[in-house]
Amino acid sequence: MSAFIDLDFCASALEHSDHFRVLRRLIPKQIYGSHDDAEVRRGLIVDVETTGLDPASSEVIELGMVPFTYTDDGRILSADPPFSSFQDSFGPITPEITRLTGITRAMVSGCMIDLDAVKRIVEPVDLVIAHNAAFDRQFAEDLCADFAKKRWACSLADVPWRDEGFAGGKLSYIAHDFGLFFDAHRAAEDCQATLEILSRPLPRSGLTGFTHLLRRSETPVFRVWASNAPYERKAQLKARQYRWSDGSSGQRRSWYRDLPEEEVGLEFEFLRRQIYEYDADIYVTPISAFDRFSARV
Repeated sequence: MSAFIDLDFCASALEHSDHFRVLRRLIPKQIYGSHDDAEVRRGLIVDVETTGLDPASSEVIELGMVPFTYTDDGRILSADPPFSSFQDSFGPITPEITRLTGITRAMVSGCMIDLDAVKRIVEPVDLVIAHNAAFDRQFAEDLCADFAKKRWACSLADVPWRDEGFAGGKLSYIAHDFGLFFDAHRAAEDCQATLEILSRPLPRSGLTGFTHLLRRSETPVFRVWASNAPYERKAQLKARQYRWSDGSSGQRRSWYRDLPEEEVGLEFEFLRRQIYEYDADIYVTPISAFDRFSARV
């Protein structure tokens, strides 16, 4: 007679020991909270897998989306079934991309994303979220113009993961810190994992990641341009999370960083003291949630 092993009991016992950590497979939910009289809005988690990092020369080979409902006070209520589709590419899928994504040429051969279906999903959405929206938004807008009309937020940049005690912002690392694992770097699974981690209270503030994200998306952001910064200060700017704009989309050719209004004055002081070393004029532009993370601004 084979012995029956209660795996849940074993996992619970290990979780109560200081000598073990238990990871449980993420089981996607459909219901997160109960509906009440609050106004319900539509959100969308988006993830793209691509043949490379440059939107000008790389192609989308997989799109994943998970529509969900939420309230203005930051409660996630429910999730719809995920949308997932491969897309054949004109260019090669390199061994490095296959190693990162698990996607091969055979998997995408002959596949095409149904853009009419994508448009139907995107049209009613109030907020689009990606875990590195600065990357995903550019590809998403090229794929479907409706993405350019929506407010965007970033579950990587708009949640203070490190301040809350997490080891880093990588999606799989955050999931591990919550005691979860999933099949990373597949678009739909990444979307479901993003929604799950956003729904959970964070250890220090007690707020959910989604509450943090929603508040940040509603806060005005200002783009500080480090125009004509000395080349030898490049490493300092990158360390301070500045990004480079090559001017190809009509922007300034300059380093830049997006900040809340209350931090702009301190950033001026940093640039003038540490980068320019004189009282330089610094250009600032306001950025709304409709334009954040887009290559158009």
